[in-house]
Amino acid sequence: MNALHINGNDLTLEAVREVATGHRPVLLAPDARAAVQRARVVVDTLIANNQVSYAITTGVGKLSDVRIAGEQIREMQVNLVRSHAVGVGEQLSAAEVRAMILLRANSLSKGYSGVRTETIDTLCEMLNRGVTPFVPSQGSVGASGDLAPLAHLALALIGEGECLDDQGARVPTADALRRAQVKPLVLEAKEAVSLINGTQGMLAVGILALLTAETLMDSADVIGSLTLDALRGTDVAFDERIHRARPHAGQLKTAENLRRMLEGSQIRESHRDCDRVQDAYSLRCMPQVHGAVRDTLTHCRQVMETEVNSAVDNPLVFVKNLKQADGQGDVLSGGNFHGEPVAFALDFLGIALSALAGISERRLERLVNPALSEGLPPFLAAGAGLNSGFMMPQVTAAALVSENKIFAHPASVDSITTSGNKEDYVSMGMTASLKLKRIVANTNNVLAIEAMAAAQALDFLAPLKPGKRGQAAHAAIRSVCPTMDKDRVMYQDFARIAELIASGKVATAIE
Repeated sequence: MNALHINGNDLTLEAVREVATGHRPVLLAPDARAAVQRARVVVDTLIANNQVSYAITTGVGKLSDVRIAGEQIREMQVNLVRSHAVGVGEQLSAAEVRAMILLRANSLSKGYSGVRTETIDTLCEMLNRGVTPFVPSQGSVGASGDLAPLAHLALALIGEGECLDDQGARVPTADALRRAQVKPLVLEAKEAVSLINGTQGMLAVGILALLTAETLMDSADVIGSLTLDALRGTDVAFDERIHRARPHAGQLKTAENLRRMLEGSQIRESHRDCDRVQDAYSLRCMPQVHGAVRDTLTHCRQVMETEVNSAVDNPLVFVKNLKQADGQGDVLSGGNFHGEPVAFALDFLGIALSALAGISERRLERLVNPALSEGLPPFLAAGAGLNSGFMMPQVTAAALVSENKIFAHPASVDSITTSGNKEDYVSMGMTASLKLKRIVANTNNVLAIEAMAAAQALDFLAPLKPGKRGQAAHAAIRSVCPTMDKDRVMYQDFARIAELIASGKVATAIE
């Protein structure tokens, strides 16, 4: 795989995934190297002139009025990292941590942070040589950025703390760096605060969740179409004229997907002259509900794409002469570390995905409920009574949907005062990202249960077949889950289908 050259300006979400999960190598781009070096000269000049500047020659937070000078500056870097590495709880996954490292390196490479190029190079070397710091997931309030998670990352950079080995076990960082032949870094002025100040914790978790959610979105259209076909629903509600009259982009796209999925269905043709005028909302309103989720995904992607290529630490260094490193520039203290834009997007995405899971569970209910299932066997059981069929899977889906409702409560509406009331309004963005991760997993499992039930229902309608795209989706499900001709343990079926959905192999049926 070709190396990714980062410069802080054009990193894509897909590239983040390639590095996080595909171990694509990363290098600092030459133009970015020059920009970073120019900003560093400004910091060095400031120190040489003994000027007062926040977090460079002062303490941080409430202690910003304490002057730091001479050898204390280097000592403060280590103290900052150690004192802020206070995370607790479950560890972030290796992919999430790798995404964090890349995102932090990319932000620093914009040339506004005043770090040395060696610092960015070492972050890249950690990625390229498989050094993955142990990072607990809890402890961030989302401003001044994700301090605790990023401090655990920085702790590994200086050779302290713990890292994860290839089996996911925790090992001393010193051992991990030695095996990978990465030299621990001695941090210089401003580098500690530049490493720990930012939104890369919530952003790393959020990006990977968003990318999975985008796959779930297309899969939901496919699975919903199978359910509608199995329930002998109508495609009239997906007529393009209806959706052109209310032209939300996501609604138009889902309606198009559903038309494509149902095209050529023998099942649809078998009841085209029936008396039913319209279907229940969970079938008829898929374009409106799924479409709204699509539009939310689009908005959240735009927010994250902006944040990925932003300078989010504090203070920021602005060079006056962009052609040579003469040390002239301004060091300005602001609040780009505040996670509110990302926190709002993460909460919004959680709400939208909860709706996607919710409407999926309602379709599942129609498949299994003999009062609603249009002649299908009760609970899709062959020999209902002796067999319970899909009675309990619907209960599991209902439990997950209800759990999502709890997780969908916005974290970003909360705030709590920290740092002696200096940091008096925070975003809670990391909490939003951790909730979102649970919602994504739950939604994937709900869709997996609906997919298994829809495939079972279609089997009962044989020899009538769905359209060619529906047949492709049905075949994909059947490749990991056989027809259930009598009761069996199903939890492994759900897991296999959920993995199939997350891989994108169900969504490709649209194509």
